[in-house]
Amino acid sequence: MCDYSLQGLASRPAEVGDQLVSTKFVNSLTRGFAAVDEPLVAVCLRPGTELAFEQEVEYDHPFRRLLPRFGFGRTGARLARFRQVNVERHETHHDALEFPDGRIVLLTRLIPGQRASVLQLPATADGVRHDERSGLAEASPLTVG
Repeated sequence: MCDYSLQGLASRPAEVGDQLVSTKFVNSLTRGFAAVDEPLVAVCLRPGTELAFEQEVEYDHPFRRLLPRFGFGRTGARLARFRQVNVERHETHHDALEFPDGRIVLLTRLIPGQRASVLQLPATADGVRHDERSGLAEASPLTVG
């Protein structure tokens, strides 16, 4: 999914193996992900998509620049799962990353230029994970129901 404020941009769904970069899109106040080789196209993630970042994920924090040695705006993690928050509130950002320690950071707060790989897409309601690149489907180890 792409946040409501990215709906006016060209976009495509994420695929396993995509190389992404956190981006502030032109003509938008929102940040999100673009493919490294398609910087003007928003890459939309489905809830449950797992990402591996090249380096520790960083995000905007009011004290990040003022007190850098205290680690404000640093997650301490390189793995994250995409999810949506505050879905009942239409006027706010929904796209977020959840980290292994349970911390949730809105995508629009990510520092631009951070690179990540799509590790895994979520299972679908039929219990099958689809690989959009190959068109193949594989049984999901997750039980759905």
